[in-house]
Amino acid sequence: MGSEADAGADRLLTVAEVADVLRVSNMTVYRLIKGGELAAIRVGKNYRIRQRDLDSYLAAGSVQVEVEQDNG
Repeated sequence: MGSEADAGADRLLTVAEVADVLRVSNMTVYRLIKGGELAAIRVGKNYRIRQRDLDSYLAAGSVQVEVEQDNG
């Protein structure tokens, strides 16, 4: 069996839970899934998103902002 960290990464989230984490609507999460930007598993008529897939999506979308310093 895997460790607790592995179990957390394999945790299945609902569309509503993902929308809450991202602070977007459910429809936005469905669009991300349909567009292939966010991996999901189909369970009957519903989707479930692995925690690790959400983490990967967030990591891929993160940007590093350079702050200009005022030397004047």
